[in-house]
Amino acid sequence: MSDRLEAMSMLLSVVDEGSLSAASRKLDIPLATISRRIGGLEEHLGTRLFQRAGRGLILTETGQEYVASCRRILEDVMEAERTAAGEYRTPKGSLTITAPVVFGRLHVLPVIVEFLKVFPEIDVRLIQSDRLLDIAEEHVDLAVRIGKLAESSLIFRNLGTIRRVVCASPDYLMARGVPRSLEDLADHDCISFESLMSSRSWAFRHGSTERNAPIHSRFVVDTAEAAIDAAMAGLGLARVLSYQVHDLVAKGSLMTVLDEDERDPWPVSIVYPSRGLIPKKVRAFLDFATPRLRSRLADRS
Repeated sequence: MSDRLEAMSMLLSVVDEGSLSAASRKLDIPLATISRRIGGLEEHLGTRLFQRAGRGLILTETGQEYVASCRRILEDVMEAERTAAGEYRTPKGSLTITAPVVFGRLHVLPVIVEFLKVFPEIDVRLIQSDRLLDIAEEHVDLAVRIGKLAESSLIFRNLGTIRRVVCASPDYLMARGVPRSLEDLADHDCISFESLMSSRSWAFRHGSTERNAPIHSRFVVDTAEAAIDAAMAGLGLARVLSYQVHDLVAKGSLMTVLDEDERDPWPVSIVYPSRGLIPKKVRAFLDFATPRLRSRLADRS
């Protein structure tokens, strides 16, 4: 059975890497060995798992079903090993956590530093990305998410809320004037963070409805940090999330405008998979981080 599990693992590597040769390099196993083990699986099953195409290997319909089953089987084996090793009884092992770039740096990272000092048998990998990572595919244990959560099987804990704000440097506002209404935005240079909003218009609250205000984006960026830096440099009005500029606004380096027109706050949550038992390492981080992150958000709302 161990040989079969090893062959299944090789099969998944071939699928994930896209070819036998790529899997050979990734696993540091001779190409002939991998080819022989895949052939052995096909012989055992009495069917082809791959179609040999000009550009590589393509899974047959049977192969697709078998690969999905292999993933479930190997995940179950790994979970059984973690249980036997005590991962569900004592907080130890490795945690992978993902969070948005700026939120991760300002809030999640300090909490992780505290956590690691308290739990010496747990290692943490922090992935900071403004891209919404797939928890299953990326093998993520916990994720901090900003915004309304889509329907899924994930479990979540609410950490608080954050607002969007329009901000600019005092020098820019002195030179160009402070916008008093949404119509005034058309006369200003704007900096758009494309992951958060359109570069052609910004949506605001208008009574009980929403209103899109046309803008001229002189600068479009793909990270919040770049938008903030550009606003600090006096390039124009930037629209970001409140926690990202809280300290800069408190120091007077940036000023917010049009606060009364902002939309309802966005929820901030920490999410994790619901499958099976929750390892002690995950439970330990949830119980440690949740009140600390809630407190940090409350101080900066």
